[in-house]
Amino acid sequence: MIRHESFAVEPWSLRETALDVDVLAQTESVFALSNGHLGWRANLDEGEPHGMPGAYLNGVYESRPIPYPEVGYGFPDLGQSVVNVTNGKMIRLFVDDEPFDVRYGTLNSHERVLDFRAGVLSRQAEWTSPAGTSVRVTSTRLVSFSQRAVAAIHYEVEPLEGPARIAVQSELLANEQLPPPSGDPRLGAALENVFTGEYQASFDDAVMLVNRTKSSGLRVGAAMDHLIDGPDVQTESRAFADGGVVTATAVVQPGRKRPSRPAGTGCWPSSAPFSTASGTVPTWR
Repeated sequence: MIRHESFAVEPWSLRETALDVDVLAQTESVFALSNGHLGWRANLDEGEPHGMPGAYLNGVYESRPIPYPEVGYGFPDLGQSVVNVTNGKMIRLFVDDEPFDVRYGTLNSHERVLDFRAGVLSRQAEWTSPAGTSVRVTSTRLVSFSQRAVAAIHYEVEPLEGPARIAVQSELLANEQLPPPSGDPRLGAALENVFTGEYQASFDDAVMLVNRTKSSGLRVGAAMDHLIDGPDVQTESRAFADGGVVTATAVVQPGRKRPSRPAGTGCWPSSAPFSTASGTVPTWR
């Protein structure tokens, strides 16, 4: 149980009015999203700091040997462990070349709301970089119930005081480094770098990865695509063995607004001057 003054009591939602890095592992579980097939722990969009990164697919596991000091009749030779699959929820933000990290600079405000009726996790943060540039970051995250392999993030950045050079990097990452699962080093070694890359590609604003678990032989494919809005945005995408990244950069003026996109275009309505809507589609066989 988390007893903390930053949690408000209200119907049909769970609200966290301030960020406490000491309870990140617990809040990542409390604010997690899942539809029974795909599950995302509520890690911060920028990935760090974190308690335990987690992106899971139902039925995806890795086999691991179970060693014994002495062999006995009926002792199982293999065990199975749920593994962290390709992570498509990481979005890194750079403000005038400084990374957005809640541990540095000044976090002026931070709020997360899990809406139980809408099934979305919303986050809003106002942050001042060590160099003194202030921005407002707003994100909305969902895991689809109608398309069970689809998840999406809407991410907005708005300078608050003066023009800022904004760079947003949306990442797709396999074999993400995790904390040791237990005190047994044999288990940690068996579950480290469990995926072998079979295919990777990038095109336009999309990245695709296909990986296979080394022992259980399960193939996992993940793809992410983006709809990006902003003033004179430059984009670049690339893929590599264990991941891929789509980068969008722009110089943004404070307070600049744009009209909302019409319905049916595939991007959620927004009034922020620089935004990206990304969707990831993991599947396995």
